[in-house]
Amino acid sequence: MIKNILVAAAGLLSLVYLFNPGAGVFELIPDNFPIVGNLDEAAAVAIILAAFRYYGIDLTSFLGRGVGGRSQSSGKKDGPESPSS
Repeated sequence: MIKNILVAAAGLLSLVYLFNPGAGVFELIPDNFPIVGNLDEAAAVAIILAAFRYYGIDLTSFLGRGVGGRSQSSGKKDGPESPSS
């Protein structure tokens, strides 16, 4: 029960951080730093995706990776077979 509340709170806090109601006044890492400037937003998105996955909504399934992390392909090629001569 307490874990459900903590996961929901982390997801909501990350969502509020992404909406940025302070207009950029409060940021953990300022965006004008090259490369590392957007890491805080990326971490917030990762937390939101993890929270959704905790509650059974896998938003990463369209990437070909399910909850198991493996593609559902059988390993067979779909193209015509090349003749062996």
